[in-house]
Amino acid sequence: MSLGAPPRALRIATRGSALALAQTGIAVSLLREAHVASEVMVVRSSGDRSPDVPAALMEGQGWFTAELEQAVLDGRADAAVHSAKDLPTELGSGLTVVAYLPRGDARDAVVTRDGVGLTSLHSGAIIGTSSPRREAFLRALRPDVRAVPMRGNVDTRLRKLDEGECDALLLAAAGLDRLGRGDRIAERLDPHRFVPAPAQGVIAVEAHRDGTAAAACAPLDDSTSRAAVRAEREVLRRLGAGCRLPLGAWARVEEGRLVLVGALAAVDGSVHTAEMSGGLDDPRALGAAVAAALGAR
Repeated sequence: MSLGAPPRALRIATRGSALALAQTGIAVSLLREAHVASEVMVVRSSGDRSPDVPAALMEGQGWFTAELEQAVLDGRADAAVHSAKDLPTELGSGLTVVAYLPRGDARDAVVTRDGVGLTSLHSGAIIGTSSPRREAFLRALRPDVRAVPMRGNVDTRLRKLDEGECDALLLAAAGLDRLGRGDRIAERLDPHRFVPAPAQGVIAVEAHRDGTAAAACAPLDDSTSRAAVRAEREVLRRLGAGCRLPLGAWARVEEGRLVLVGALAAVDGSVHTAEMSGGLDDPRALGAAVAAALGAR
């Protein structure tokens, strides 16, 4: 009696950077634990093709995700792995995030050559960052230092730091940890004072809403990550923000409730914050409330 052909491996689309491949490797390992075979296909994104364009000049959304979404939509891939913070507020037609993986360190990290933290940097220090949010929050905390655009993959930025092109870098702690470069971190910034980007530190798996990949990836979903990301991204959606808006939103569970802090930099350089808590069953309502409070200010 024939047992039939084994199920086809799940085709996973990813960007080709070392960090993207490391994050996809985490998803692949979790799929393997769930007895789901997979194979990885690399797709080059618009952001990868324009490595010298500062984030502040990137018009629209989806610079790092659109081509991966298209691979799923046209059937070349079954699912795509993203940094959740790169996802646009509106996904492609029929697509959804079928799994948010357990969150890494959501904090921003200061990397220096000599291991000194943000408060110990000398006046006039040059800080490399590709993020308008990080630049704005840095200006509020240390108006005496200077932020300069710094794109490229993590290794490229670390090399520029080590060659003296800047005195420090601001990067996502989770990315450095996942690349095994956490030892380069001089300081992990307090997320209450330097509020992370919405969904920072979370890996997202995107697929067709009703496809076989959705069922295969469902065991990977972490309910705490999903609640936090839904609250944070609702702030983003309500304020009409993309990666160019200096907005932070960070949610965590405390004593069974979801606590969300949002921070938005104003044109005068000040940073307005709002913090509220709500039930885990309605994170979007909490995000909407925080967004309304920030908008009113």
